[in-house]
Amino acid sequence: MKAVYSIALLFSLFLFSCNSEPTLQKYFVENTENKNFVVLDVSPEILNVNKTKLTLEQKTALQSFDKMNVLAFKLNDKNKAEFEIERAKVNLILKDKKYQQLMKFSSGKEGASVSYVGSDEHIEEFVLFANRKENGFAVVRVLGKDMNPTNIMTMMSVLQKSNIDLEQLKPLQQLMK
Repeated sequence: MKAVYSIALLFSLFLFSCNSEPTLQKYFVENTENKNFVVLDVSPEILNVNKTKLTLEQKTALQSFDKMNVLAFKLNDKNKAEFEIERAKVNLILKDKKYQQLMKFSSGKEGASVSYVGSDEHIEEFVLFANRKENGFAVVRVLGKDMNPTNIMTMMSVLQKSNIDLEQLKPLQQLMK
């Protein structure tokens, strides 16, 4: 009887640990094969930075950055209804309290928000969500370890010194057309 009780307890713990709430990670996975989306994973190597010319602060900021995932919905005449549904799904996911909003701005036809996951000094993920009613929307997840606002600002200076490998960004070109 004790063995059955133990197995039942372990099974229930397993079920509770499988969170069924929507997350951006699940959303990305679910839409990887959807023809309306462009999916792109970008590594830090895209920056093509000469690390010997970076300051210690810049090296630390660069080391805190693991990768960037981009999921973009390309709007056309045939998928306007799906665009509204998918945009609403992303908005709903970002309303979860784990996504702390840093800023939001919008005008009539376009808008964007920046959120993060983690604490102020140990940020795991930055999320940029931008949409335009004429083009579609994009969700960008910047993933890292122990990122903080200072690292992000420092990364901006690294970006200025970088020689970005545009070949990795080719899939996004079709979204801009």
